[in-house]
Amino acid sequence: MVEQFVGTWKLTDSENFDEYMKAIGVGFATRQMGNVVKPNIVLSMSDGVITMKAQSTFKTTEMSFKLNEEFDETTADDRKTKTTFTFENGKLIQKQTWDGKTTVLEREIQDGKLVAKCTMDDIVAVRTYEKEA
Repeated sequence: MVEQFVGTWKLTDSENFDEYMKAIGVGFATRQMGNVVKPNIVLSMSDGVITMKAQSTFKTTEMSFKLNEEFDETTADDRKTKTTFTFENGKLIQKQTWDGKTTVLEREIQDGKLVAKCTMDDIVAVRTYEKEA
């Protein structure tokens, strides 16, 4: 259930994120910030609406959505995407499309940690978050 994702999560590990950001078209200066910032992800849920907030010293973004309903998202790197979240096999899956491109972010709980796998074509980044008490 989506409820297992509710809470505040602190980034503790990031693998191949610079390559992923390059693949989705993020510019050099923004990539430099993206590589050093350690955001907190705050997930909450109310009446079937999920709110996901990414908080960092660089930028804070927030989106609210319902599963299986497409919405317009402005990403932290200012892409304008059509985004849909689904919940499949214990994973919260985010699909973003823009300018003929598609990226998929799969979030799941593994050993009490939130693991986010970001995929663009053949580039995969993995970001791991630990839950704050």
